[in-house]
Formats: sequence, structure tokens, C-alpha cells
Amino acid sequence: MAERARTGGEAVPGNRNAHRGLQTGAAVIQSYLKTLPIAPGVYRMLNQRGDVLYVGKAHQLRKRVTTYASPAKLPIRLQRMVAETQSMEFVTTHTEVEALLLESNLIKKLRPRYNVLLRDDKTFPHILITGDGEFAQLLKHRGAQKQDGRYFGPFASAGAVNRTIAALQRAFLLRNCSDNIFRSRTRPCLQFHIKRCSAPCVGRISQEDYAAMVGEAYEFLTGHSGKIQARLARRMEKASNVLEFEVAARIRDRIRALTQVQAHQDINVAGLDNADIIALYQEGGQSCVQVFFFRGGRNYGNRAYFPSHDRHLDAENILSAFVGQFYDNKPPPRTVLLSHTLPERDLIAEALTTRAGHKVQVLNPQRGGKRKPVEHAITNAREALGRRLAESTTHRRALDALGSRLEFDGPPNRIEVYDNSHIQGTNAIGAMIVSGPEGLMKNAYRKFNIKTVGGEGDAEAGDDYAMMREVLTRRFTRALKEDPDRSEGNWPDLVIVDGGRGQLGIAEEVFAELGIDDVNLLGVAKGPDRNAGRERFYQPGGVGFTLPPRDPLLYFIQRLRDEAHRFAITTHRAKRSREISASPLDEIEGIGAKRKKALLLHFGSARNVARAGLADLEAVNGISKAVAEKIYGHFHTDQ
Repeated sequence: MAERARTGGEAVPGNRNAHRGLQTGAAVIQSYLKTLPIAPGVYRMLNQRGDVLYVGKAHQLRKRVTTYASPAKLPIRLQRMVAETQSMEFVTTHTEVEALLLESNLIKKLRPRYNVLLRDDKTFPHILITGDGEFAQLLKHRGAQKQDGRYFGPFASAGAVNRTIAALQRAFLLRNCSDNIFRSRTRPCLQFHIKRCSAPCVGRISQEDYAAMVGEAYEFLTGHSGKIQARLARRMEKASNVLEFEVAARIRDRIRALTQVQAHQDINVAGLDNADIIALYQEGGQSCVQVFFFRGGRNYGNRAYFPSHDRHLDAENILSAFVGQFYDNKPPPRTVLLSHTLPERDLIAEALTTRAGHKVQVLNPQRGGKRKPVEHAITNAREALGRRLAESTTHRRALDALGSRLEFDGPPNRIEVYDNSHIQGTNAIGAMIVSGPEGLMKNAYRKFNIKTVGGEGDAEAGDDYAMMREVLTRRFTRALKEDPDRSEGNWPDLVIVDGGRGQLGIAEEVFAELGIDDVNLLGVAKGPDRNAGRERFYQPGGVGFTLPPRDPLLYFIQRLRDEAHRFAITTHRAKRSREISASPLDEIEGIGAKRKKALLLHFGSARNVARAGLADLEAVNGISKAVAEKIYGHFHTDQ
């Protein structure tokens, strides 16, 4: 691909009304047309601050961009976009497929305001059977598939993977311990005694027999469970006939485990081997997309998505944008079944084929066996959207009640709740959670590693007031710098601090120092004996008040506070775990993951590395004389 140099059309001054802004944006776009090629590529529209408003792809860039130069023919949404456009950027590509792939990647990376956005795009967990040793491991894996072995999935949730792994362990007795633990065992572990492992670590099974069970696990995960169960049934009958009842009982347990895996499948469709089913349902200007995963002929679960988009956008275009972004970081299966016919179905199929390295069919079945699972997915999408709309309505009522009780001009559109977590000042974390009109906005959550308390700072360990002061100061100093005119929608209407009068006073001081006088504050003090339902609430300059024990508004505020506490505790524990598991070797410059692993495998522990002599360190594979001297010097500063 060749990047065209960024050139900006001169912004026409006088953007005082919508009509003039529209003329200005159209003039900016018009200025690019003479130099644009008749070639495939991707274009980006940017506002005055350089933020990307929209990313689009085109078979012919000049022809596509020309449509924006005549904004009177465009929908209102695109007219607003043109009015904000102050410059454009272009990337030419060799093919339209390449442009489509780049467009999806840029949308996910830049998250432009006027594109359809897939808001929740975490990778899915897989099952990994490793292939880099004599005795393979059975593991849960999430992320890049770089480790040697075979991957099976995706599974819709970690719970589905955990249940399947537990059943597979009972069925095939494969180990899940790390290589270090495997090599150091001298007797079978608990997994062997509860019949979830065959104990290859201490020679309770031969390498050949273990490899045979690995092969059976492959067969099962690729859809041949019937053959395996029939084979095990014959072996169980044979063992029973020769009075080897213990062997027969073990085989019986394995058959039961296989049956248990199959029992967890919600729906199974004959002839549907490796496929994803993607169905969209719209109501009230919102959409829900349900994705079902079928692998090896079995249902691996489903997940609901609620993409962000303009209320008037049609289902086909929403689904088209969703598919492109969804498979940007996931390998597509051989078949993708859709609830709607996409405008560029053949192009999308070609793009997915390019990404997957094998032919991918994109189908919109109208009848027959493949239509039934699509209809089932549509039903799930409709029900999930119904639940979300109901929750949204309840949430909006709570916001209305909160605004009324606190005597605001209207309901707060954005609420930020702050809490701290630490153990006697160590590993101190500040947490911010955000709630909006549609509910919790988890992508807006923030964590703050406390710097001024219990470390190099001048505040005492465990000083919650100093922690709150630091968190609020950092949050709103940055907000003043990045969005001083409050135009990005990232400023809260209400800030809730957990801690009552004291913490509220700290928030008032921080806002006074920063000159912020348009953000409401609320302090929440725990009730006597920390009883939920007896909380006391404080506003600046006002007398504290309580709410009736069964008041829905009380439950709403409790949920917000508890969510902030949960997020703070979870983040604190993660930080503490990282610190506990940190190695002294991490502090040595030039010692990366490979050298660290080589040292630990050679010496057994970081303590033994610290005690080692220069000659011993040089004997480690990958450790040169210079690196050995650096390691030795780190642990022997007095020498």
C-alpha cells in the first residue's frame, strides 16, 4: 500500500451556523478531488483538532469522495459529518479486498464517531493441546496463538471452556500442570487421585498410551465423539467380560464425562460443522447482534453484542460493518451464516477468505436446515435487546429520580464514582467507574496507581484522603487539558465519592483549586456498623440525608458504589499478585523472558541465581560473559 501525503484544505472561517459549516466542509472535500486517483483505497475525515470522524473504503476513491462534495443529497447524519470535516487522509491499496480489511482495522483502532462501532471486542478463549513435548498439556488459552500445538474454539465464555476442560480431563486424563511442575514431581498430585490425570509425570502411563489418549481428544474436539464412545464401550465390555472391573469402571467414568460435555450443548444442527451464525435484531433505534459458534459439529456457546450506530442506519449496513470488525482479530470459520443479505457479500467473503487462508462461505439461508439456527439466533437477539431496553428504561428512571432528589435541573447523563483500595497503604489503587443513560460504561473505567502515598510521596501509608486527592487531581487536571470546553462528552454531571463528609471535603478542595464549579458532588458514608441500607448522603453545603430502606434510588446508588468497590478491589488484587510473583531477575537490565527462563530452568530459583558464581552463570545457555558479569554484579554490589 502507498500512503498519500496528508494535505489539508484551508478551513473557511465563520462556522457560526449549520449551513455555513456544511458549505465549509464541502469545500474542504472538493479541494481533494483533483488529486485523488481512480483506485481502491481508504479515506479518513478529520475535524479541526485532527480527530478522525469517519473511516470509509472505496473501489474508486475519487468517485466515492465526490458524493460528499454535494452534501444536500446526503442524510442528516452525514451532513453533520461533512460540516465538521476540516481535512482528509487517504491510503491507496492494490485491491478493494485490501481496502476492506484496512477499513475494518482502522475503525477498530481509531473508533470514529460516525462509524458503526463494535464496542466489546475481546478475544475468545480456546482449548489448547500443546505439541512441544512428549506429554501434551490440556490448557485454556486466550490471545495470540503463538504456542506450538492445536487450538480448538472459540468458546463464547471462560465458563464454557472450564467446564469442557474439566470434562475432557475426566475423559482423557490429560495433564494441565506446567512443565516445571511436571518435571519436578516425584509422586502423583491430587489431579491423579480425583481421576483427572493419568500421572505421566511419575510414569503411571507410557508415552505411547498417553499419545493415544491425546489422539482421542483430538478426535472428540473435531467432531468424532460417536466413534470414541463406541470404541470405549467395546473396551469396557471386554474388560468386564474378563472380570477386570476396575478397568471397566474407569472406562465407564470416561464415557460419562464425554456424555456430560455433549449434554451442555444448547442446540446442535446436523450438517453444521465449523460455522458462525450472526443474527441482528433492531428495535427502538438500537441493535443486538447474536453470534453462535459451532465447531466440530457442536455448539460452543453464544454472545450478544450491542454495536454503537446512528439510529436510522439499516440492518444490512450495520451487520456488514459488524462482520468486518468482528473478524479483524479472529480467524473466520469455513461458513458464516447471516440473518440479512449484506450489500457487498461477495467482497466480504473474499476478504474473510484472504484473512483465514481457506475458502469462507458467507450465506443468508432462507429455508431448510441452515435457516433454523439463524432463526434461533434472531430470537436470542430479540430477547437480549428486549432485556437491555427494559434495563435501560429502569436505569433512566433511576437517573430521573436521582436528579430530582438532588435538585438538579435534569437527570445526570454521566456519573463518575471513585473509590480506593489498599492494604495498609501498599499497592494502593484508585478506581473510577462511569455510568451513563444506558447503564455502566465499562470502556470508560479508569484505574490510578497511587504515587504520593506510602511510597516516594510525602503522605503516610493508608491516608485515604491523600489518595482521593491524588486521584481527583489527576483525573480533572487531565480533563481540563484535553477537553477544556466540555465538548467531548467526557465530563461528569455528578461525582460520587465513597467516604462521606471527609472525602467530600477533599473533592470540594480539589475542584476549588482547579477552578471547577459546574460538576455536582455527592459523598456516600457507610451506615452504622457498615450496614447496607443505612448509608448517609452528603452534598456540598448541605445537611446529610438518608433514603428509605426500600427506596429504589437507594438501591441504585448502592449498586454504583459497590461496582466502584468491586473494580477497585479487583485492580488492587491484580497489582498485588503481580508484585508477589515478580522476580529479582526482572530488575536486571538486559534480562528478558528467554534469558530469565533459561536461568530459572538451570538454577531452579532466583535465589540460586543470586548465589551463583560467574563461571556457573556463564555455563547457562544464552548467557554470555558480559551478561554473566552484569547478573553477578547486580547481586554482589559490594564486590
